[in-house]
Formats: sequence, structure tokens, C-alpha cells
Amino acid sequence: MIICSNCKHSNMAGAMFCSECGAQLMGKDALTTQNITTEQFEQVIDHTPKGDGMYQPFDDGDAWGSLHLLDTGQVLPLSTRNEFTMGRISEGQPIMPDIDLSPYQAYAAGVSRLHAVIKRNGGRIIFIDLGSANGTYINGKRLVPNVEQTLNHGDIVALGKLKIQILFKNI
Repeated sequence: MIICSNCKHSNMAGAMFCSECGAQLMGKDALTTQNITTEQFEQVIDHTPKGDGMYQPFDDGDAWGSLHLLDTGQVLPLSTRNEFTMGRISEGQPIMPDIDLSPYQAYAAGVSRLHAVIKRNGGRIIFIDLGSANGTYINGKRLVPNVEQTLNHGDIVALGKLKIQILFKNI
């Protein structure tokens, strides 16, 4: 276990950021690079239902980034589209988010039906809170609704209490 020096939360061994407050757990000098092979990774699945209701394998070569759900460890890839709305599906709601977080306990975590937008704009990744009821936080700082905020690789975004690490390729 790694204890966060900022909030004293116990984090899993190997974590780079605190799952409670988003603070960096290890100094830059403590980070090391390791060679890994692609055989160590399972195939990533695109969580967008296709016409037949089945999930199709995801070709990560097309993705510009991914959302790493910290509570479950699941990875949701971001395809070649430049903009995605995020939220949860609710019965009778006429407008649905591009990324439905309902399967990941979004309702219990306080995620709004249309909570936020993540978009790629040239060389920048931008995140916008859409006036959500429980707020959006980047590395522990609450966003002002409807104001663009630039993201960096590895940032921790909290939609309500649902924590997501944003990972993206060099753009």
C-alpha cells in the first residue's frame, strides 16, 4: 500500500496518483520505465453496442485516448471522433450521452445524465462540465460549469464520485 502524503488515503501498490484526491504519489525521480510486450495486455473491447447488441473488438490503433475507470480498472477507448458527451442513460431521456457510464455505477456515484464533454481540439484535450448536479473535478479542483479546461495525460477526472484517469497518445 502507498499512503498519499496529501490526504493520507491508502492506495494500491504501484499507483502513480492518489485514487482519493488525485495527487501524484511518487516523485518524478522515483518513476522508472520498463519494457513491456503486447502479449501482456488483454484485447480491449469497444463498449459501444453494435446493431445486434454485441460488443465488437476495439482496434486501439484508431484511438487517440482512453478513459481508465479507477474503481474497476476498466478502460474505455476514445475512437477517432473528436468529441464525446459523458453521462448516464435514464429511462425516458430523449438525449443520450455518447459515453454511457451507467454500467459503472454512475447513478450511485452522482453522475448526471449529461455530465461533461471531452474533446480533442488540435493538439489539446479539453474537458467541460455541462452544469452537472454533483460537479466535475480535475485532480481535486472543481471545474466551473461550461468553461473549457485543458487536460494533461494522466489527469484524474471525477464526475461526481466516479474517478477516471485520462490517458491519451501524443497528439
